[in-house]
Amino acid sequence: MNGPGPRATGHALTVELCTSLDEHDCAELCEATNAAILEGGGFGWIQPQDRAALARHFRGVLLVPDRTLFLARLDGVVVGSAQLVRPPRNNEAQAFAAQLNHAYIAPYARGFGLARQLVARVEEHAAAQGFRVLNLDVRETQRNAIALFEALDYVRWGTHPAYARVEGRTVAGHHYYKLLEPGRGRTTESLFLVD
Repeated sequence: MNGPGPRATGHALTVELCTSLDEHDCAELCEATNAAILEGGGFGWIQPQDRAALARHFRGVLLVPDRTLFLARLDGVVVGSAQLVRPPRNNEAQAFAAQLNHAYIAPYARGFGLARQLVARVEEHAAAQGFRVLNLDVRETQRNAIALFEALDYVRWGTHPAYARVEGRTVAGHHYYKLLEPGRGRTTESLFLVD
């Protein structure tokens, strides 16, 4: 998700909760998604997708009540996203835990600390919604994402040896969790930081 340490450049970094996508933002999101897919991380797709298919996907995410989409921007340009997935209502035993899915920053926007901001924003929103655990999983080949999550205190609790198939090869996947602190009254509607 992110390279080694942030670059000090004065760029505007923003992470926002997304409730609608205009054509411009959708085009930027699709471009960032395909860049992340080509680089091998952050999404279940292995091959780049047609822009129309990606646009349908993201617009569909916005329609699912149990999903929240977050957009990451570098100088106003959408360069990544993440999804917070709430458990189904019939799963009362695990109603305290949510899932962080499809978190990525396009390769051309890495190194600014935006991946950390994105994950922090999702965590903050999840805690404000009453979740006390955030779960995620990642392919073993996504070394930068693994390093980021472990640096952010996610605990690896297991490895699935046959997690995914990538280019004809079986790839293991690591499963992580993080305990979240209850919300401290901070707003979760926006996060704006300038590096």
